Amino acid sequence: MQQIINFVIRNKTFLLFLLLFIVSIALTIQSHSYHKSKFINSANFFTGGIYESANNVSNYFDLKTQNEILVEENNELRSQILNGLDSTVVSTSKIDTTSYDGRYKIQTAKIINNNYSASKNYLTINKGEKQGLKEDLAVITSKGIVGIIDNTSNGYSRVLSILNTKSRINAQLRSSNHIGSLIWNAKSSSIVQLTDISKFAPVKQGDTIVTGGQSSIFPQGIPIGIVDSFVLDISGDTYTVDIKLFNDMANLSHVYIIENLDAEEIKQLETPINE
Repeated sequence: MQQIINFVIRNKTFLLFLLLFIVSIALTIQSHSYHKSKFINSANFFTGGIYESANNVSNYFDLKTQNEILVEENNELRSQILNGLDSTVVSTSKIDTTSYDGRYKIQTAKIINNNYSASKNYLTINKGEKQGLKEDLAVITSKGIVGIIDNTSNGYSRVLSILNTKSRINAQLRSSNHIGSLIWNAKSSSIVQLTDISKFAPVKQGDTIVTGGQSSIFPQGIPIGIVDSFVLDISGDTYTVDIKLFNDMANLSHVYIIENLDAEEIKQLETPINE
């Protein structure tokens, strides 16, 4: 203990300088949006490299499971080719990622970090700006939706998970097209909520929920899950529906990134113009 005190006394000038330097950097980052953005991107790059190294080790011991998943996906794709199916949604829990029209660009990525036990969860994927990724791109698996990219660095991207209380995604009943908002109440990693569904909607247990058509991020019809239960809200006008997800959010590996090539045009059209 005495040695530590002596060290501090001998180097008090340098330590004071270091403390003031760190404080000044922190204040600069907090007070300027440009510096803050650069700091976040640098942090993403640094943590992304750490996550990827750790993920490479864990994936080695998970090869059997991942191979089984890939075999299942390949079998589904081959079945679609042989049967000549061309619908966007092949079944209640499978997606044909090759059937979208020219409006969408699709590429694959690998999850290197996945949080699902907090109230605000994020994932990290191993592709970023140099692969053309940017904010507000949809992230899905072969079974259903995962989230939306909300931050990028050169080689990595952060995904706002659907298991995040900040998440809001347009969704609908597949059987009747009644539309609501998909949110999460932070209680279960396998259950999300669909709110603002009209009391006149024919909701029943086991119904399939898919992405709605009122979004420039997700294509319409991507599977989300099935109705687990539903209750009429206090107002008596709408339902809140518990949705059991098709995806096991605690066991994700490979994902598809979907970019709507018309998204910018849609945003510009919908932006209010001061007359």
